Amino acid sequence: MKHLPLPLRLLSWTALVLWLLLACLPVVWTAIISFRQYVDAFASPVKWLAPFTLENYSRLWIDKAFYRNFLNTAVVTLGTVTISLSVGCLAGYALSRYRGAIGFWLLLMALVFRALPHSTLLPSFFTIFDALGIRNSYFTLIFVLVAINQPFTIWMLRAFFASIPQELDEAAMVDGCTRFQAFHRVIVPVMWPGVVTTGLFSFLLAYNDFLLSSALTNAEKMTMPAAIANAIGAESEALLMQGVAGAVSITLPLIVLVAIFQKQIVSGLTQGAIKG
Repeated sequence: MKHLPLPLRLLSWTALVLWLLLACLPVVWTAIISFRQYVDAFASPVKWLAPFTLENYSRLWIDKAFYRNFLNTAVVTLGTVTISLSVGCLAGYALSRYRGAIGFWLLLMALVFRALPHSTLLPSFFTIFDALGIRNSYFTLIFVLVAINQPFTIWMLRAFFASIPQELDEAAMVDGCTRFQAFHRVIVPVMWPGVVTTGLFSFLLAYNDFLLSSALTNAEKMTMPAAIANAIGAESEALLMQGVAGAVSITLPLIVLVAIFQKQIVSGLTQGAIKG
């Protein structure tokens, strides 16, 4: 911003600070009250010097066995991301190199399916899986999340693959590689930031899912968002505070993940925006 006039720089910094306050204040405040008792967290006026406690977290993770919901989320998320990226990379690469009209219509149909609200698809999934007796399973939830997430993954990866010149494929095959070897050894390493970026979006869809998890699984296989929603919606003050502690617990892995892969994410978004 150094090249901007001083008034415009001040305006830009003011807008940035206000945006940060609006974005971060709810998260920070939720984190603070998660370490307090109910009477102190919601006292009026606010008790800024109220004592901190880990009781909400101990009740949540130990007494309520929230670690099971964490493991459920890990299994569902890992399965969804692995399958989505595996299929999406192959389909995105093929469609980026295909010039026929069929590829366009396939992408259009995928986009229409992705645009449908989850609530319109849920009754069919619920009825079919319940009739087959496989509704309360990891496989069922992963299958549905992959089906919903796959069109977006293919679209995004296709854009990344299209930004890589086709001459790179041809040069690899001239050197003796097969089409798959050229894809695996040459193309994927070049667009690795794009794979990381797409994987992160796929991760967020599975990690944050509430509707499908709460409808297609029971309490034993329920993921963290659904379990937290049940706690926050309860009338008990203790359960409410456990839900607040759960909200903080579910947010921390996302912050750590973005901090670790921030360079790849920025590089991937830039790569997908420019076609070479």
